[in-house]
Amino acid sequence: MKVTFTSKEYAKLLELVHFGLHVVKAYHGPEHPGKQRYAELEQKVYELAVSLGCADLVEAAAGGGLQVSAKLAHDERVEKTIFEFTNDAFWHELVARLADRDCSAQQARNHLAQATPGVEPPPSLEEQVQAHEDLYWAEFQKHDLNHVVVLRARKG
Repeated sequence: MKVTFTSKEYAKLLELVHFGLHVVKAYHGPEHPGKQRYAELEQKVYELAVSLGCADLVEAAAGGGLQVSAKLAHDERVEKTIFEFTNDAFWHELVARLADRDCSAQQARNHLAQATPGVEPPPSLEEQVQAHEDLYWAEFQKHDLNHVVVLRARKG
């Protein structure tokens, strides 16, 4: 199979490769399996830069091989996309974890209530999680992190 790219299309492909590898490698060390999984393909894509008129978008990496250049990595549009992704991932993860935590505590209370005759059964776990997520989304949209307090346990 033969695929051809214009310089503009190839530059966009390099951006996509950069975004994808950012997701795979962002918070992991150099020995993370994701890095090795895509290393050969990454280099293959970067090696096409010169022949496709995008030599300024890749550069030699310190450990050998190629990497995206500062021109691409620090492009305003690229940095904005990565920031927005990271920010969205943070909020979604925070809301999901807080809702799960709160539902676990609620499940324990519901278990005790179920043992009491005449008490209506609690909503399903899925409904409870969704209700907690809705509350957190409303809070964070209204107040951002201004009402978040972190309590640190003391050791010893």
